Amino acid sequence: MRRLSLTLRMIGLAAAAVAVALAGSLLLQRWLLAWQAALVAWLVVALLLALAVRRLLAPARALFRALAGTVASYRDGDFSFGIAWQSGGELGELVAAHNALGHALREQRLALVQRELLLDTMVQNTPVAMVLVDPARRVVLGNLAARRMLGEGRRLEGRGIDDLLAATPAALQEAFARGGDGMFSLGSDDDEDIYHLSRRSFRLNGRVHELILLRQLTAELRRQEVQTWKKVIRVISHELNNSLAPIASLAHSGAELLRRGQHERLPAALTTIEERARHLEGFIRDYARFAKLPAPRLAPVEWSRFIEQLRAQVVFTADLSPADGIARFDAAQLEQTLINLLKNAHESGSPADEVRLSVRRLADGWRIEVLDRGSGMNEAVLANALLPFYSTKRNGTGLGLALAREIAEAHGGRIALLNREGGGLCVSLLLPA
Repeated sequence: MRRLSLTLRMIGLAAAAVAVALAGSLLLQRWLLAWQAALVAWLVVALLLALAVRRLLAPARALFRALAGTVASYRDGDFSFGIAWQSGGELGELVAAHNALGHALREQRLALVQRELLLDTMVQNTPVAMVLVDPARRVVLGNLAARRMLGEGRRLEGRGIDDLLAATPAALQEAFARGGDGMFSLGSDDDEDIYHLSRRSFRLNGRVHELILLRQLTAELRRQEVQTWKKVIRVISHELNNSLAPIASLAHSGAELLRRGQHERLPAALTTIEERARHLEGFIRDYARFAKLPAPRLAPVEWSRFIEQLRAQVVFTADLSPADGIARFDAAQLEQTLINLLKNAHESGSPADEVRLSVRRLADGWRIEVLDRGSGMNEAVLANALLPFYSTKRNGTGLGLALAREIAEAHGGRIALLNREGGGLCVSLLLPA
C-alpha cells in the first residue's frame, strides 16, 4: 500500500510538472508571437519613415546632382548651364550664388572670345609679317603678310621655318643667319624695299618659342628722308641768306663809297664781307665733313700725349686713369669731336675751371666724359640734341653733336648726354678697347 501511494504521488507530481511545463510553453509562444508582431510593426514604421525621408530629400539630392553637373561643365569650359530652384532658405542662397557665378563666367568668357577675335583680326591684317615658331622650328602661327612674304600666299602652320627661308632671297637668309635684329633690302636699286627683322624668344606653355617680325620700312624711311632733305634745305637757305644778304649789301655800299671817294670806310666793309664769307665757308665745310665722314683709321694712341695736343687748342682740366693708357682710335676724328664738345662746355656758361675731360679705362673699353657746370639741358633738348640739324644756338648748324655721334658709332661705340647733379652737363662717349 505504501508503495502504491508513493507511486501515485510521484505520478501526480509528474503530471503537475507536465502541466506546468505546458503552461510555460504556451506563455513563451505567446510572448514570442507578441515580440515578433512588435518587431514587424517597428520595421514597417522604420520603412515608412525611410520612404518619407527619401521623398523629402529627393529634391535636395537632385539639386546636388545638378550642382555637380554644372561644376563639371564649368571645368570643361561650358558656362551655359543654370539651376532652377523654387524654395528659399540656405539651399536657395546656394543656388543663387551658383547661378551668379555661372553668369559671371559666361560674361568673362564672352569678353575673352571677343578680345581673341579682335586680336586675331589685328594680327592677321597687320602689314607686319608675324611668324611664331615652336622649339622644333615649325611654324605655329603665320599671319597674312607672312604668308605673302614667305609662303606665296599659302598657309605656313606646320611647315618648317628653315624650309621656308631656303626659298627666300639671299638678303633675307643672310639677315636671319646674322641672328638678332637687323635691317636688309630686297629688290633692285630702282625698286628697293627696306625691311627690319626683329626676333624675340619667350616661353609658351612651358616651351621656348620664337616670334619673328618682318616690317617694311621703305615708305616710312622715304617720308623721313624727304622731311630731312626739306629741313636741310631750310637750314642751308637760312644760313646762305644770313651770309649772302649782308655781303651783297656791303658790296653795294662799298661800290657807293668808291664812287663817292670815301675810301676810309672801305676797310670796315671789306672786313665784314670777309667775316661773313669765312663763316659761310666754315658752314659748308661742316656740312661736307658730316656728309663725307671717312671710315676711322684706327691706330694706337697715348692718351697723355693726345690730351696735351688738345690743351693747345682749348682750356680744360684733365683726369686720366691710368696715366699711361693707350687706346686704338682715329686721332684726327676724336680730336675734332672733343674740341667741339669742350667748346660747347665753355659756351654753356660754365666757369672755365669747371670744364673737365675725364678718361677712364673700363673692362671692355674706354669711357670719355666732357663735364661742365653750365645750365644743362631740358628734357626736350636732351631728346633731340644728337639729331642732325637740331640746334638751340642762334647761329648753330646742329651738326656738332650729330658729328660726335657719327664718329663714336663709326668706332663701334656710343654717346650719351645727361644732366649732372648740382647743375651742368655730362657728355659721355664709350669706345671699345
